[in-house]
Amino acid sequence: MNPNLLIVDDEKPTRDGLRAALEDRYEVYVAEDAASAASLLEAEAFEVLLTDFRLPNNEDGVKLIARAKSLSKPPICILMTAYGSEELAVEALKQGADDYLAKGRMQIDELETRIARALKLRTLESENKTLKQQLDKKFGLENIIGESEPMQKVMDIVRQVAPSRATVLIQGESGTGKELLAKAIHQLSPRSSKPMVTVHCAALSPTLLESELFGHEKGAFTGAHERRVGRFEQAEGGTLFLDEIGDIDETTQVKLLRFLGERTFERVGGSKTLSADVRIVAATNKNLKEL
Repeated sequence: MNPNLLIVDDEKPTRDGLRAALEDRYEVYVAEDAASAASLLEAEAFEVLLTDFRLPNNEDGVKLIARAKSLSKPPICILMTAYGSEELAVEALKQGADDYLAKGRMQIDELETRIARALKLRTLESENKTLKQQLDKKFGLENIIGESEPMQKVMDIVRQVAPSRATVLIQGESGTGKELLAKAIHQLSPRSSKPMVTVHCAALSPTLLESELFGHEKGAFTGAHERRVGRFEQAEGGTLFLDEIGDIDETTQVKLLRFLGERTFERVGGSKTLSADVRIVAATNKNLKEL
């Protein structure tokens, strides 16, 4: 089924010409003024609104676009302006227009291309939103089973801490779901669209762990044949989950403490100070106070 497209223009030749050019790809509706267009927008769901700026009865396309964008499912809005009306175009974009075209030099091929591109972008945005909702469901609190009072308290803490920038330490015995909580914190945070990078600290030797976290420069040690970007840089804008943080050595602890305080680090074998916008969530099955 073709997408619905609404053309609003007070000049009949323009309406008819655009309809003839676009009706093979779209279900085309036409309106000669803002009132008729508003009635159609309320009665039908449109994917695209193509409107002239100048409309009868002291109405204009910018106001119509603002009205269309207030709908629960707003259409893609393209404003047609007179040549040289860049200020009007800027105002239309502020009101929510997705694009604009100068009528005096408008080519049908260009118009079709812009409409198709805007529809494709909207489809991608919708797919990304759906995927994010699926990830939230898979890795959010819905995936954590527990009705007991202690588990409800844990979930309440997760909901409180997730939107913040706070560094988080999750303590608990092996197999109790610490990584699930870490994923839930990331998915419920403003960083959910950015990477969550996981490092299992206990599985790496101190030298390898330091290189894994901070990266290394070429020649930093035997076998370092090229520069390596570390997990801090890979997690830029997102979350770095350090599992079994109780197993890291003192040298790595010092470098990690520096990052927590200053948000800076150096690659192994490097002298350049780097920074990263990364939130750290750590987990351990050990008693860190006793250690």
